[in-house]
Amino acid sequence: MRRLIMSSASLALIIGAAACAATPPPAPAPDPEPEVVVEPEPEIVEIIEEALPVVATGPTAGSLADFNVNVGDRVYFDLDQYRLNGDAQDVLRRQAAWLGAYPNVSIMVAGNCDERGTREYNLALGERRASIVKTYLVDLGVDPARIQTVSYGKERPLAVGANESAWQQNRNGFTQIIDGAVG
Repeated sequence: MRRLIMSSASLALIIGAAACAATPPPAPAPDPEPEVVVEPEPEIVEIIEEALPVVATGPTAGSLADFNVNVGDRVYFDLDQYRLNGDAQDVLRRQAAWLGAYPNVSIMVAGNCDERGTREYNLALGERRASIVKTYLVDLGVDPARIQTVSYGKERPLAVGANESAWQQNRNGFTQIIDGAVG
């Protein structure tokens, strides 16, 4: 009997050890349920577009500032010349168009020179510069009775200095409004 108990004990031990060794792995956890996200309803925003008033920027139409800023009040000449180059002609075409839009405006064209040359020479050259500007404006349809001319020669320089930059600025025909501008 002892043998039987030993055998039975041994068998129980083997079966127990085998049972422990063969424990099945734990069952996998079930996949989590997808999370349901409830988004709030979007807020409806009504956009109301209303026309904003147009605010004019820049100078008042027909004013001296309008003429100076949008048209140009000055043309430039080469040394000892009174011929109008392409840039000068463009400025004078704009002046003529502006003067056509404002028929009550009168102007004075001043001919200016740089400091080189005698006073008499520069007064005569300034007069030729003012006259060529007037002639060009008249040819473009501006009434000659609205245009006065004057020569300042070298007496009223724009730029002070005895260098090419100053001299270039001082060789000009300057159109100034003397009557009829708005404001």
